[in-house]
Amino acid sequence: MQATEVRSYKHFINGEWVDPLDGETIPRNNPATGALVAEFASGNEEDSRRAIAAARRAFYEGPWPRMTGNERGRLLYKFAQKMREEEEKLAIIDVEETGKTIRFARDDINAAIALVEYAAGLASQVHGEVYSNLGENYNATVVREPAGVAGLVIPWNFPALIFCQKAPFALAAGCTVVVKPSEFTSGSALELARMAKEAGIPDGVLNVVTGVGTATGQVLAESSDVDVLSFTGSTATGRRVMEAATRNLKKLSLELGGKAANIVFADADLEDALDGVLFGIYFNQGECCVSGTRLLVEDSIADEFMEKLVERAASLKVGDPMDEQTDIGALINPDHMKKVLGFIEKGRNQGATLRTGGERLTGSSYDNGAFVAPTIFDDVRPEMEIFQEEIFGPVLSVSRFRSKEEAIEEANAVRYGLANSVWTKNLDTAMLVSRALRSGTVWVNCTIEVYPQTPFGGYKESGFGREMGRAGMEEFTEVKNVLYRLGKREPFFGGDRGPMGV
Repeated sequence: MQATEVRSYKHFINGEWVDPLDGETIPRNNPATGALVAEFASGNEEDSRRAIAAARRAFYEGPWPRMTGNERGRLLYKFAQKMREEEEKLAIIDVEETGKTIRFARDDINAAIALVEYAAGLASQVHGEVYSNLGENYNATVVREPAGVAGLVIPWNFPALIFCQKAPFALAAGCTVVVKPSEFTSGSALELARMAKEAGIPDGVLNVVTGVGTATGQVLAESSDVDVLSFTGSTATGRRVMEAATRNLKKLSLELGGKAANIVFADADLEDALDGVLFGIYFNQGECCVSGTRLLVEDSIADEFMEKLVERAASLKVGDPMDEQTDIGALINPDHMKKVLGFIEKGRNQGATLRTGGERLTGSSYDNGAFVAPTIFDDVRPEMEIFQEEIFGPVLSVSRFRSKEEAIEEANAVRYGLANSVWTKNLDTAMLVSRALRSGTVWVNCTIEVYPQTPFGGYKESGFGREMGRAGMEEFTEVKNVLYRLGKREPFFGGDRGPMGV
């Protein structure tokens, strides 16, 4: 597969393409072929400050926060229509920059469009509450107002999709935004900013500044001119973001690492469970925060289940991401591939049983790419690193359990709490286990199924705050209480009235 073109981008600030102040660029090579596919502006702190200033002017002086919800919604819906017109282009950009397969990239873009359409509808539904039972002389309104300037930090695994899990919800609330995409996968964010302008979203409302995180993203956390920060990335980087944000105590939403388990009970539809487990771990090469990287399978069916699972994993097609038949594409870059291979080596050394895969794929069709074979380890114990650590690659760790209690204990025995899946046809089991799992999402007889209406976020070291759904928009609002005193005030001192009107 060859690049369709080498795309060259600048920053997108205040509705214009702006050169980086240092004049430096970041090359992006296709992780499947090694070919140059894009060049991005390599921003510095001052570039980010320019973008923040543009967003701040647009918030305090521009029309966006002052529009009606219906007006913002109409423009967001036009934005979604622009995306629909260019969805194949957006999918190809994400394939070339991430290494994911074209099938999955198209799904990402369709889901991203659905998120913008849903957020467009939410824009007209922001509302507050009225308390008219505070006494005949009082009335209170509780209103939601846009939080201000939102900084959005987007990871490399789902560039367009996670952009749309954040930006349209912030815009629907009336915020203006500065987006900092990954330096590996900035193309779709910049194209989306262009489309937003073409849809009529005013200049300065949606800005994109590109570069490495320490040069551009850190400023979003540190700046007192950014009112709310939504970050998706690793738990380690999330801690640094929190530390930087303590300087100004801004609102934070952090979607961090995960170590999801697929829990398969003996009474499950085992054919469905097999397909779900395969999808859960090998979807997007395992580069997914809710990847089903652990399989907990009931001991009575484990041997038979494992035989079928290993056979199917070994038959998956790994290779050219633009081939419609490819199941698993390339990892994001050679350094990440080395990290994944390092975890595989730790699994071997710590006593897990390698059932399939476990190596980098080589040969004429793989030599220039970061391809790892679909890998399965059996006999994995909770103390092993491959059980505990986020691998972010096509590596499945399998453990066995004998009771619901043991399954729950093992599923919760990690520091992450983003998502888990339960496979059972027993209603009691499904409800009892899902209640006991310490994760922000539990899927029952399905996995990695996400809808715009449903909120997404984590427990424990997977972060806090929510994306999507009404809760995802409310992350970008502040709550204000306005209390009205009607009529003449009664004297407080020297009278009979006590504090708080009682």
